[in-house]
This record gives sequence, C-alpha cells and structure tokens, in this order.
Amino acid sequence: QVQLVESGGGLVQSGGSLRLSCVASGGTFEMYSMGWYRQFPEKERELVASISMSGYAYYTDSVKGRFTISRDNDKNTVYLDMGSVNPGDTAIYYCAGTPRSTYQPKDYWGRGTQVIVPP
Repeated sequence: QVQLVESGGGLVQSGGSLRLSCVASGGTFEMYSMGWYRQFPEKERELVASISMSGYAYYTDSVKGRFTISRDNDKNTVYLDMGSVNPGDTAIYYCAGTPRSTYQPKDYWGRGTQVIVPP
C-alpha cells in the first residue's frame, strides 16, 4: 500500500515563497507519476502541477512561472516550490501518485497540508 505524507504548509505572506514536500513509501517511487493538487473551500480538488517518471512537468496556467515541481527519486520525495504567492493560493494542497504515465496522477493521495496567504 502506497502512503504519501505531505509537509511544509503554513502561513506565508503575499509575495513570499514556500516549499511543500511529499514523501512516498510502499511503492517503487521512480515508477510513479506524481502531482500536487489543491482544494479551495467548497470547491473540487484541482491539479496544480504534475511530474512524469522522466521528469517532464505540467503546470496549470495560474501557477506557471511561479511554482516549480520536482522530484528526488533517491529520497522518494516530490516537491512543490511555491513563489510569488498571493491570497488566491490559499488552499489545502494534496500530493498524489499513479504507477503509470499520466499528467493527472490520482490513484494514491496524501492527507493534505494547509497553505494560507493572508490578504
């Protein structure tokens, strides 16, 4: 059973930066497509960024140029570096993984980490 554990959320001021981390266990990490999703209150979860097994990255338009997704297969970890954050980035951020090539990994989920950017 694959387990994903996120960390790094918290309070960050507008214009600031934050790094989210997600550590995976129970699977062959390098064989997984990984992604970060976020969920706003009373909204459906939406894909923020994903990274393929080979390192190809996908970003939703609203975060292009501000966020960077990366992975370290030796550490079984995927990162989301958030830059130039704004109050619109306030959400719960979830890590997800799928053991095949997809830009929308969603087979396994972490429990989420809260990011708050005050107005």
